[in-house]
Amino acid sequence: MAAEHKTADVFGIQRDIPRNYVPRKKVDDVFVDSLTRDKHIVVYGSSKQGKTSLRKYNLQLEDYISVTCSNTATLAQLHSSILKEAGYTVEQSTTRSVTGESKINAKISAQFSLGVARVGSEIGSTGGGGETTETTEVALELDPSDVNDIIRALREIAFERFIVLEDFHYLPTETQESFAIALKAFHEQSDFTFIVVGVWLDENRLVQFNGDLTGRVLAVDADAWSHDELLEVITAGETLLNVSFHPSFKRDLIDASFESVYIVQEAC
Repeated sequence: MAAEHKTADVFGIQRDIPRNYVPRKKVDDVFVDSLTRDKHIVVYGSSKQGKTSLRKYNLQLEDYISVTCSNTATLAQLHSSILKEAGYTVEQSTTRSVTGESKINAKISAQFSLGVARVGSEIGSTGGGGETTETTEVALELDPSDVNDIIRALREIAFERFIVLEDFHYLPTETQESFAIALKAFHEQSDFTFIVVGVWLDENRLVQFNGDLTGRVLAVDADAWSHDELLEVITAGETLLNVSFHPSFKRDLIDASFESVYIVQEAC
């Protein structure tokens, strides 16, 4: 017996990946290829064009951490959110940085193989089957606005996942500009890779904020939906729901959709 699907799980806007998700050669293939090129990635485009689904479809949960940006966040707060998602407990310190901003205390307990340099104070170790791991506690006092401190904190725990910044366009312009400068340091001083997701139509938005990012950032245009790909979205949904739309409806809908998968999904 064929699996049953709700209309809301196929057509329309969902929190999870839509069941009728269609990988696109000029988008998904470019995104996956970019993941191996040791450069930061910017996924941009109009609202509801599949930017978040692109990431969820092509990456496993264990491959990345995700930070949702807010319209009030400073660079220091953004950096602190990254450390929290990486596993640190972050508390405000009574010490202040040279800029007058409060420092933070970042703590984490983690397990490392013995081949990794020991950090922090040892809590304990376990062994068996020829493999030994060591549990250590990392406790750092950091300036959250200093990219060098953030890089050091992530290195201390041998962090290796992608860092996704969702809704980057919500950040105040000043924070976007400051992070564009920090991003160059992340590229030159570390192996950490950021995936920046934002609603805008300009491929070079971050490069406009910091020209030194030229050649260090790869852009993926999530707006790129062809007629055939939109038709495939409808066809996949028809199969899942065991329904059939009239050919003229599908043709007219796609022609009038302005190449928006959101319009196609909602109309269906």
